[in-house]
Amino acid sequence: MGLKVKLFDEQHEEDLEEKMNEFLSSIEEDNLINVKYQITSMYDHGDMEDRQIYCFTAMVIYKE
Repeated sequence: MGLKVKLFDEQHEEDLEEKMNEFLSSIEEDNLINVKYQITSMYDHGDMEDRQIYCFTAMVIYKE
C-alpha cells in the first residue's frame, strides 16, 4: 500500500466540505492518515470596490 494525497481548493467552505465528504466516503476509514486544513484571506482592490476573497484548502493523506 502506497501513500497518496488528495488536494482540495474551494472558494466557499460549504463547497470544500461537500467535496471532502464525497471523497472521504470513497475510501476505507482505516486508510485515512491525516487531514490538513488552511484558510487564506486576501483583498482584491478592484476599480469600484475592495472585496475580501477567501480560499479554503485541504489535503487528505491516505493509504491506497
